[in-house]
Amino acid sequence: DFMKQGHGMVLLYSLKNPSFPEYVFSSNSGVMCLDFNSEHPHLMAVGFYDGNVAIYNLKKATSQPIHKSNAESGKHTEPVWQVKWQKDDMDNNSNFFSISSDGRIVSWTLVKNELVHVDIIKLSVEGTMQGPEGLQLQTLGCGTSFDFHKKIDYLFLVGTEEGKIYKCSKNYSNQFLDVFEAHHMAVDTISWNPYHLKVFISCSSDWTVKIWDHTIKTPMFIYDLSCAVGDVAWSPYSSTVFAAVTIDGKAHVFDLNINKHEPLCTQLVVTRKKNKTTHIQFNPVYPIIIVGDERGLITSLKLSPNLRKMPKEKKGQEVKKGPEVEMAKLEKLLSLVREPESKA
Repeated sequence: DFMKQGHGMVLLYSLKNPSFPEYVFSSNSGVMCLDFNSEHPHLMAVGFYDGNVAIYNLKKATSQPIHKSNAESGKHTEPVWQVKWQKDDMDNNSNFFSISSDGRIVSWTLVKNELVHVDIIKLSVEGTMQGPEGLQLQTLGCGTSFDFHKKIDYLFLVGTEEGKIYKCSKNYSNQFLDVFEAHHMAVDTISWNPYHLKVFISCSSDWTVKIWDHTIKTPMFIYDLSCAVGDVAWSPYSSTVFAAVTIDGKAHVFDLNINKHEPLCTQLVVTRKKNKTTHIQFNPVYPIIIVGDERGLITSLKLSPNLRKMPKEKKGQEVKKGPEVEMAKLEKLLSLVREPESKA
């Protein structure tokens, strides 16, 4: 209930001591999302249920954010579902983006100890709504997730509550580059592949995970996981490995290179009833995934060796760099799917 705001917390743990957090930050509103700045790892952006965003500085011995939005400085009017840091701007100012159910995607820049906001895009649902005294009201779309392209700086994807995915540019605020009729329910997560520049993945409460080429309107692969999918994540070490969690408490790990149709592993992570698994994330260095659930528990899991096979170089082949191998591996799989279309 948006009118009944509860308290929130951010807890930062080390894997060396999972029983007690290294940092604890309390807030007046529930915490929906956070992101660390890769260039300045001590800076953490946080999005709240009340529509505010804030920046915390881990170097400062304070539990309060160093910057926070407010009603005058462009805060969202609905929960913030995702925040993501971008590269520092031309003047070396840190900046991040936020997306909310209010349909706004906002860029926040830290200029001289002040958060400056610019609305990048306002999502609108097609058509208008009849308001009081015959007023025509434009209905706003609800943004749920987004991701920025790894190489093309202006390009990003936006997932919505209606199930559509918009391909957007930072340079155009009033129009989209493309629209994908992606899912029948809300798009919970959207993510570009870390190796292949054209590929992204999406998941939804409509039970499906879909893999796309952003230049083609129909998905390359569709996986029905027989339950609402809460989150999906690409692995950092292989272009063909991804993991998803479904709200029945299960984690699913796929490797398209080994099996294009079925997961290599489906494991129950959460056993208590009325508890949903909501988030999954790979460790960028170690073969570890963490799964978060609705009751606030984090489960850390180690991937068995068969779930993290690295590509082997064949004798006689010229040695390619890791990223090139990964891109070629996924492209080979996609070309098998694309061929029937080109012949038709």
